[in-house]
Amino acid sequence: MKQMPAGTFKAQCLAVMDRVSQTGEPLVITKHGKPVVKLVPAEDQSGDMFGYMKGKAKIVGDIVSPLPEKWKHK
Repeated sequence: MKQMPAGTFKAQCLAVMDRVSQTGEPLVITKHGKPVVKLVPAEDQSGDMFGYMKGKAKIVGDIVSPLPEKWKHK
């Protein structure tokens, strides 16, 4: 994992954030050679309506077979 001194990060902050976002490679920011924080790309919060509930519900029983009662049409 790449490392960068805090002073360099401060001077190039926006460009570094763009690079991490594009490459997906985390970056460790250091002070006096010691790791302080890790910069990682944010998760995609696109709000796509398909799949946003994935893992939130559980299907129990048969959802394909017809219901035992008949529906009345008006």
